[in-house]
Amino acid sequence: MPLDTAGEPLEALLPRIEGAAPAAGIAAYRAWLAANPASPQRFAAWFNLGVLMMQSGVRPAAIVAYRQALALKPDLYQAAVNLGVALELDGRAEEALALWQGALQPDEARIALLNHRGRVLESLKRYEEAERALHASLLLRADQPDVVQHWSHLRQKGCIWPLQGGGLPGLDAEGLLLRGGPLGALALTDDPALQRRIGEAWIARKVPAAPERLAPARGYAHDRIRIGYLSSDFCRHAMGFLIVELLERHDRSRFEVFGYCSTRDDGSDLRRRILGALDHHVPIGALGEEEAARRIRADEIDILVDLNGLTQGVRLGALRWKPAPVQATYLGYVGPVPLPELDWMICDAVTVPPEHAQHYAPRPLPLDGLYQANDGRAPVLPALTRATEGVPGDALLLCCFNNFYKITPPVFGAWMEILRRVPHAALWLTEDNATGIANLRRHAAEAGIAADRLHFASRCDPAHYMARLGLADVFLDTYPYNAGTVASDALRMGLPIVTLAGRSFASRMAASLLTAVGLTEGIATTLEDYVARAVALVEPARLAAARGALAGGEAWLRSIGDTDAFARRMERAYERILLRP
Repeated sequence: MPLDTAGEPLEALLPRIEGAAPAAGIAAYRAWLAANPASPQRFAAWFNLGVLMMQSGVRPAAIVAYRQALALKPDLYQAAVNLGVALELDGRAEEALALWQGALQPDEARIALLNHRGRVLESLKRYEEAERALHASLLLRADQPDVVQHWSHLRQKGCIWPLQGGGLPGLDAEGLLLRGGPLGALALTDDPALQRRIGEAWIARKVPAAPERLAPARGYAHDRIRIGYLSSDFCRHAMGFLIVELLERHDRSRFEVFGYCSTRDDGSDLRRRILGALDHHVPIGALGEEEAARRIRADEIDILVDLNGLTQGVRLGALRWKPAPVQATYLGYVGPVPLPELDWMICDAVTVPPEHAQHYAPRPLPLDGLYQANDGRAPVLPALTRATEGVPGDALLLCCFNNFYKITPPVFGAWMEILRRVPHAALWLTEDNATGIANLRRHAAEAGIAADRLHFASRCDPAHYMARLGLADVFLDTYPYNAGTVASDALRMGLPIVTLAGRSFASRMAASLLTAVGLTEGIATTLEDYVARAVALVEPARLAAARGALAGGEAWLRSIGDTDAFARRMERAYERILLRP
């Protein structure tokens, strides 16, 4: 926005600019600057010229204009903010960070600069620096829910413990949780009622209600049921790997499948396979929320299935228009999605037992068996050895390839206890980020565990990652946010799992998968039980029996990987919730 100065605002000097196209405004400001070489308001003219240049897409000229504004008024923090954003967009993130670090500003203005520093540092995975910047911002003003959310999640991703630090002025522990964001909440608490409250607070801040409902309340009368899948992850993403064969196996004599896609084309084989499995691929990434909703309504979708939930890329604004008479959420977010326009949350009786159903919104829709879709096609895997992967060949190899934000202090403490009780064991984790690795090594040292017993696997392609799972002996799950896709992959590779089942959907995912393959001995209900089961499982006879029960992945193929049977169960659920006039 153009700047109003403490003196005479430029809008008063140049009234033609108000509401004018950027090109006209640029010409007017340039003329004003040429005609007023000694005016004390020149800094404001340069700033406003920079704004209009950015709006016009002329970034190099905008950078020059903002620099001129700062040269005339070094404490104009708004120019420093905008100049840094322009530099960042120009691929010069380090220059932006240095600029914001050295910008002159009054105390109340430091918040914007600190928040931008935190945002860019987070994007660069410099989590420790990002956390410090956001913490400094929150010490100036704690009531910034979005900043609290990022600060809290940074501490999770960087394994910066305790997770709530020393707290924030004016916010108690529950207040921090309520502002911590829905994704982080899944790894902070296994209380589904609290997760629901966190989701409600986030939606209230982020997603206003729509002015009308688009779909007819009683549904349509189509010969085939029209299923619409709404996603930003029709690509080489965990959700894409899980959903693709379900899309392929829908019974086309009874169902017509639409894909409403906000996904950037990653050029992958998986994306091509997903799009090939749709009867109708409908790109909506360039559409606004109302436009997307009206596009869905025009297709007369019977059941719209949101595959994002409360994750990045979600189109909750479109869902609020109620473009389909029945709307469900599935797979992308394993917790309450308390959007009033959603009718169902697809789950199973293990992930959401009947006694916990009251805490969820929308209403749970349990399938007749495992909730999780999977791709039963056999992957082509590379030949790997422990030597090629840099892990000890003679150790009992315990692994967890979950993201670091799922690793909590109690679970890590349990892992350290297992390593103490099993001296020949090593722990293999994902090389998620440098901050987290350094902190996990430090936490291990504090627990008396030697650094060489922790190993970190670099990021790699999906086939390489699957082959790595086959090199380990046991998968140790996280809590309260279990492995989902990774747990299924582990079982497919014949890898036994020890998990801790709590009260929430997220804390019962691995238990659902273990139940499906008939290996419930790996399901613990307390941390002490978790440690005991892991220590017992690694005894040679028990470990051989568990691996034998999985039969090198055959048990997975007969149960979790039977996608044709899964498709029929999902279709029966759709038929139960279908509305007809």
